[in-house]
Amino acid sequence: MSPHETPDRPDADARNHVLAEARSQFAKLKALAESALQQVDDVQFFAEPAPEVNSIAMVVKHMAGNARSRWTDFLTTDGEKPDRHRDTEFELDPGSTRDALMAAWEAGWRALDTALGPLGPDDLMRTVTIRGEGHTVLQAIDRQLTHYGYHVGQIVLLARMARGKAWSSLSVPRGQSEQFNAQMRERLRKA
Repeated sequence: MSPHETPDRPDADARNHVLAEARSQFAKLKALAESALQQVDDVQFFAEPAPEVNSIAMVVKHMAGNARSRWTDFLTTDGEKPDRHRDTEFELDPGSTRDALMAAWEAGWRALDTALGPLGPDDLMRTVTIRGEGHTVLQAIDRQLTHYGYHVGQIVLLARMARGKAWSSLSVPRGQSEQFNAQMRERLRKA
């Protein structure tokens, strides 16, 4: 037993919980982004809302490139792969169709799942590198959760702006907080 473990809460249980929660939060971010993406048409997907502001397509392309780079051979190679050209993730070319970008998006999330799937509690304190800088696996996971949360927020905001009044809320709609809270209390009461 490590000095941080107690008989009623072993350290390995906490580390397993951290990994399970990370997987859960990544899945929630992906689902949130995809719920927003489903609400926009191709014109809205590629629209740049202002000069120097990324389109949804560019954010998707960047997240896909980042995920492929960070999660491929996660434990054994630097997270910034030599064949990644980050600046081109913010450029759209004729091959940057919505289908192609969404295929890259899916491939990035598969790389994440492949990397996280086999990790166990003893892996959290292993060292991985990103751009030559050492990170614990836990730090690398937290870094990516924060990064993806930032960009998923952008996707949701851009999609919401594009849809205007036609937007279908992805959380508790405005003016319905009390109704939602009452439903939650009722659900918990019945459980």
